[in-house]
Formats: sequence, C-alpha cells, structure tokens
Amino acid sequence: MTRISRFAAALLALAASLFAFDAPAQPYPNKQVRWVVGYPAGGGTDFLARTAGAQLSQQLGQPVVIDNRPGAAAIIASEHVARSPGDGYTVFSADNGVLVYNPALYKKLPYDAEKDFALLGMMGRSSLIITAAPNAGFTDAKALLAELKRSPGKYSVATPGLGSPHHLALELFQREAGVSVLHVPYKGGAPALQDLMGGQVPLMVLDLPSGVSAVKAGKAIPLIAMSGERMPQLPNVVTAKELGFPAVEAYAWQGLVAPAATPKDVQARLGADLMKTMNDSAVRQKLQDAGWDPTPADAAEMTRYTEAERKKWHALIKARDIKLD
Repeated sequence: MTRISRFAAALLALAASLFAFDAPAQPYPNKQVRWVVGYPAGGGTDFLARTAGAQLSQQLGQPVVIDNRPGAAAIIASEHVARSPGDGYTVFSADNGVLVYNPALYKKLPYDAEKDFALLGMMGRSSLIITAAPNAGFTDAKALLAELKRSPGKYSVATPGLGSPHHLALELFQREAGVSVLHVPYKGGAPALQDLMGGQVPLMVLDLPSGVSAVKAGKAIPLIAMSGERMPQLPNVVTAKELGFPAVEAYAWQGLVAPAATPKDVQARLGADLMKTMNDSAVRQKLQDAGWDPTPADAAEMTRYTEAERKKWHALIKARDIKLD
C-alpha cells in the first residue's frame, strides 16, 4: 500500500469512528423485552404475565416474550433477574413471596429484595380462600369454624408450599381465629388442588386464579375468603372479617419489577405503559374472568404497599417462629 492510499484509509477510518461517535442512540425500546416468570407455564402467575404482556407489547411497540424460570419459591428467577443487565429489556413478575416473605423466612438469599429491584407498578391480586373438598361435608363457613375449634389439630389443610402466601395466610387465620390445624405443604398448587378434589385432603387454602375451573365445577367448595370485602367472582362467600376476624386479610399479589440499574427514564416508560396495560378494559375482563382482581398502581404506591406488607408479615413470621433454612 502506498503512502497516499494509507493516508486515505486512515481518513476513512477516522470519519467512520467520528460518525459512530456522533450517531444518536436508538430510542428505547428497540428490541424485544423479556418478561421473567418464576413459576411454570399454565399457572395463575403465568396467565397474568401473558395477558398483560400481550397488551404491553402493543404499548411498547416491541415483542414481549415470557421466560418461565420456576423453582425454589421463585428464588431462582429472582436471582437471575437481580443479575441481569439493567437495560430495560428484562422485567419480572415479583409477588409477595419474592418481595415480602422470602427475606424473613430465609437467613440467606441470593438476592436483596430491597436493593436489587426497581419497582415498576402493581398488577393484580387474588384473595386467598379456605376451600373444602366435596366429600369433606363442609358447606357452611360458621359450621367449619365451629368444627375447627371443637377439634384442634384434627383437620389437614393443604397449601402450595412452605412460605407461600397461602401458608402465611393459614398461619394468620389460625392465630386470629384461635384454631389449630395440620398444615400439609405441597410442591405447588396443582398437586394440592388435585388431592383436594380427590378427597385426599379435606381443606386447602386456594387462590382463585389457580382453581377457578375447579370452583366453577363444584370440585372445590369455597367457604371463607380472606379479603377485606367479598370477592366479585364469589359474592356468596363470606369473608373472615364478617366472621369476626378483621385482621385476617391476605392476598396473593403480583407487581412488575426490573433490575435496579435500569435507567430512571426507562423505569418511568415501563411504569406508564404498565398502568395503561392494566387499565385496558379487555385485559381487566380477562383477568377478572380468570380469578384475578386487577390492581393497577404506580411505582410509588407499590413501594408504600410493599413496605406495609413487610411490617405486617415479618411480625407474623417472627411471632409464629417460621423458618425455612
């Protein structure tokens, strides 16, 4: 190569580098967004994510792809998201187990619930319901309560697992109602519900999104809703508050988070589009039909709610001496 050609090549390289330096970055978002779910496909959390994700994709103008990473009370997915790049292309369905219960139940976690995530907004919740098997002989809430008080430790109550919202709700109910039952933790809601319907276990703490089909078919009998008000999907089911236990209010709830390093402007964009998504009439109807109560709330409100939940449930976990390590 001659001196002139080398000089020309150097000029071209310099121009290319200057052009690359000056070229504005593509606005967010410019590629697909990955939505991580810490539970298997087909469950209530997965349904919420896929329903909301389809609408959020329209809001963002980019595909939203669901990435199921189940296992270990969503700890596997939580750690994965906590270590993911904070670029706005990873979001996560964080429930009260991830953000509230796990930090109090485990001595060591591979993620920090307060430092590793940026809260984007609330999505939905479901009241937790004390439900009976069809062959258990319970069709009335007051009769069930009277029998539990009359026979402490006699009746088994299934939940999807130790440390689940259902387990903690059962602990709260026992404390406030002055009853004692035998907790039977399963590895997931599906096998627990299967045994309830089959009569292998007489009672279960159920979230409606996981058992709406069974309830509609009469294969699971809802008796006591642990919600502040009666559930719109089950208006005939009395609440624990109506039975005289106002402190018994428990939900399985979901919020959307991103890695903590996600830029503030991207967090704001995601939060705003999430609010539009959760207020969409078609999305709300689909979620309600599936047993969810849509609860759109911005990041600030989600932060306040999460902090209040931590105070409430951490005190219960300590008082009941519940440990999972």
